[in-house]
Amino acid sequence: MRVVKIIMDDIKELCGVIEWRKKRAPAESPRLGEIAGKIIENRLLPQYTRFGGLIELWGQLLPRELSEHSRLEDIGGGCLKVAVDSPSYLYELQLCGPELLEEVQKHCPRARITEIKFRAG
Repeated sequence: MRVVKIIMDDIKELCGVIEWRKKRAPAESPRLGEIAGKIIENRLLPQYTRFGGLIELWGQLLPRELSEHSRLEDIGGGCLKVAVDSPSYLYELQLCGPELLEEVQKHCPRARITEIKFRAG
């Protein structure tokens, strides 16, 4: 009889532990796809909406040769930063800078670009 009581006490204790663990079980964790979707929706999509047209426009504004030797590097604080792979192309783009800025402002007003900086790199 005593052994049965010990076993019954152990079973009760085990049931208590199981119930405690069920209560402590973490909520279902979010899935990677859901997290990625939220990041795209909340961060990347607004940025693309604002600057996506600018990327396309840049390729259209420049002759193919200049376009091949330059790339948009950064956009922030109203400044468009462009890396150019050769000093001669850098000079050429700097000469065209005011006209490029005017076209960017005209065709992509949502980007709010007030300055274009060119750098060798």
